[in-house]
Amino acid sequence: MKKVLVVGGGAAGMMAAYFAAKEGAQVTIVEKNKLLGRKIRITGKGRCNVTNASDLETIIKNIYRNGNFMYSSLYSFTNDDLMDLFRSFGLDLKTERGNRVFPVSDRAIDVVRTMEKMLDSQGVKIKTGARVKSLIIDQARAKGLVLADGKKLFSDKIILATGGKSYPLTGSTGDGYIMAQQCGHKVTSLYPSLIGMETIGEIKKELVGLNLRNISIDLYKNNKKIYDDFGELEFRDYGLDGPVIKSSSCYIDDFQKNNYRLMLDLKPALSSEKLDARILRDFDKYSKSGIEAGLKDLLPKRMIGYIIDRLAIDGKKPVHQVSKEERQGLLSLIKGISFDIKRLRPMDEAIITEGGIEVKEVNPSTMESKIVKDLYFAGEILDVNGFTGGYNLQIAFSTGYLAGVSSAKND
Repeated sequence: MKKVLVVGGGAAGMMAAYFAAKEGAQVTIVEKNKLLGRKIRITGKGRCNVTNASDLETIIKNIYRNGNFMYSSLYSFTNDDLMDLFRSFGLDLKTERGNRVFPVSDRAIDVVRTMEKMLDSQGVKIKTGARVKSLIIDQARAKGLVLADGKKLFSDKIILATGGKSYPLTGSTGDGYIMAQQCGHKVTSLYPSLIGMETIGEIKKELVGLNLRNISIDLYKNNKKIYDDFGELEFRDYGLDGPVIKSSSCYIDDFQKNNYRLMLDLKPALSSEKLDARILRDFDKYSKSGIEAGLKDLLPKRMIGYIIDRLAIDGKKPVHQVSKEERQGLLSLIKGISFDIKRLRPMDEAIITEGGIEVKEVNPSTMESKIVKDLYFAGEILDVNGFTGGYNLQIAFSTGYLAGVSSAKND
């Protein structure tokens, strides 16, 4: 019976351990936290978006960084396979907008408990409160682990599933990158990703906390458009956040070399001509009122004051006195509010880490290292990233599956 050590008890590590044990291996998870699945417990605002119910080609398209590397693992363990597995252990699931899949209970802890039940069903041993200091490598083969207390654990196979550097309070402190580098692996540049953005110039107090729906954004890098999106945005005291901002952050890297600007369209469903016609109708409706009243059917109340301030118009000015030039300025601003991006929020607020172990050094069919025999990788430690919507957890589960099965089967 093969002995498999899994370093990391997160989504990828638990899935790898379950399938390695199911294939007949003797498996131990070594986790430095006192609890398994610390990051799962807070993901999706505590609801846990476990996967996405779209077809696999759509999922791969939403894995914006090294998506092609994921073909083998995703087709070996699909989103449907994952949902069937969870349901077989009693976790009821539901699909929401954007094909995002959540537990019916809306409780992330239920996902962790389901996975703990899976591990228990296969007799997986769990060693918590144990930090791994380094790997034991002998003649380019992984042989075991050295713990922080000096104790050594030996095995036939090792699966490294230590996560990235985001949310360090959950235990993701980048330990796995150091271990991989010590084995000769390359780790690409690491950046926070799926994260909010700080803007140049403060956000007005009246906007902080305002959530806008059905808006669109265009992201520019050195005045060249590189990304666009449609959905929700939230104003924060530091700048911008929300789903479209988190997704667009995936396209931002080096602020020392590049300038980034974001354009916000408050009414993307209306062309400039249709928006102008709508403004004229509303102004006619409120012809005896001021501009503030004339915009109340078109924009959120907290947005109106901001728009009027940006235009430098008196909000009490009667709408019938608004000039064509002023109306055109209003239209242009509604269709394109510009924000210069200062920087991304800190790594400890990021949902994921962009970058990781160079995938050219990992066999995509087995998740085994091409440099060190009997060493496997799974999850966020790899240089593979997806947008929000359940894609990153599916990456963790699919690579975990493949690493687990391969470690138990391969000689």
